[in-house]
Amino acid sequence: MKTANVRELAVDALMSIEKNQAYSNLLLNTTIQKSNLSSKDVSLFTELVYGTLQRKITLDYYLEPFTSKAKKMELWVRILLRMSLYQMIYLDRIPERAIFFEAVEISKKKGHKGIAGFVNGVLRAVQREGVPSLNEIEDPIERLALETSHPVWLVKKWADQYGLDDTQKMCEVHMKPPVASARVNRMHLTVEEAVAGLAEESFDAARGVLSEDAVILKRGNISKSRLYKAGKLSIQDESSMLTARAVSPAKNEVVLDACAAPGGKSLHMAELMEGTGEIVSLDLHKHKVKLIEEQAERAGLHNISPQVMDAREAPLELSGIQFDKILVDAPCSGFGVIRRKPDIKYAKNANDVNRLSAIQQELLDSVSRLLKKGGTLVYSTCTIDKEENEEVIADFLASHPEFEEDHSLKQLLPEKVHPYINGGKLQILPHYFETDGFFITRLKKKV
Repeated sequence: MKTANVRELAVDALMSIEKNQAYSNLLLNTTIQKSNLSSKDVSLFTELVYGTLQRKITLDYYLEPFTSKAKKMELWVRILLRMSLYQMIYLDRIPERAIFFEAVEISKKKGHKGIAGFVNGVLRAVQREGVPSLNEIEDPIERLALETSHPVWLVKKWADQYGLDDTQKMCEVHMKPPVASARVNRMHLTVEEAVAGLAEESFDAARGVLSEDAVILKRGNISKSRLYKAGKLSIQDESSMLTARAVSPAKNEVVLDACAAPGGKSLHMAELMEGTGEIVSLDLHKHKVKLIEEQAERAGLHNISPQVMDAREAPLELSGIQFDKILVDAPCSGFGVIRRKPDIKYAKNANDVNRLSAIQQELLDSVSRLLKKGGTLVYSTCTIDKEENEEVIADFLASHPEFEEDHSLKQLLPEKVHPYINGGKLQILPHYFETDGFFITRLKKKV
């Protein structure tokens, strides 16, 4: 497949993300699987889609002086201009003549000569005059938002919550490509054995930087490895791997994973329990429960019981069971995984955060009734928003005096994260370890 087609595929993918709210990571995987792309073309396609998406606000700011007189611009034309400008500014290995040629060819194919002329004219003007400077923007919040392509409201919110310095570091790390990591099933092999096994398959792997269960992959698709197919590895971010360790399930316990799909944390807990006891894994959607079943089968774990259920209905549906441990890995805004899913920062708004925090409260209130006295409740999210994290927990504890923070969290997690643990709460920001942003709280039900 020619490079021109790779760029056309990238334009189509970016159109689907923007127009149909398609998830960037899922769409990329589907497109790569369906298209007969070489590994080199897969790299270019991924770079173009993620890079253009990550820099969308910045690119539009740069394009504004050159496109403001256009009466009406179709979405695909704007996306093509963004993608071409992304290559001109951020990818120095691609000659500008090649960028211009491919953009004009795509314009002719998708539109007509008039559009091709417009696209060529805009790109030539940018080449001659250069893009506007961001240094002239006096407001530090607005300048940071434009420099790192984040909505102003979000940058302001983070600056209010964490200060401008941490917010800047967060926004800047979001612009870096994410690190691929996998969790080792320690029922079968050690991290060292996993690294050696992957090396035998020509994968460039190393021990993780944060989790004791992690390997990081510098090159290659880990899902293609024999170790993954044999259920000895599972794809998961290192921050996320700390959740099951925070639950710390023991052999033969009965555990509830209230929002379990796609199943990574259920698998990890099942592995820590060495295949004993039972993990009841719930999800609202049938197709997502199927994912849990598939993952459990791949890993050869038979102590996971996936069920289609809204966890808010669990007290009624599971009324006969009292659980030793409960995990609520709650649906959230996902602001901690922007590096992996850059479309999140454009798709969410302040109302979404309010709506989600209400759902999180409902989930905690419901499932907490199913916990034994003396049992452990772990709440986690892949967001960095305090409204969905600290404030949710504070409200829950205020209305549930039978619960208290469990300060043993520090003993269960790596020493590296200890500075970021406050009582029974851990907040990892994305720039701390260049992993996902993640929040974990361990609570105990009083005896």
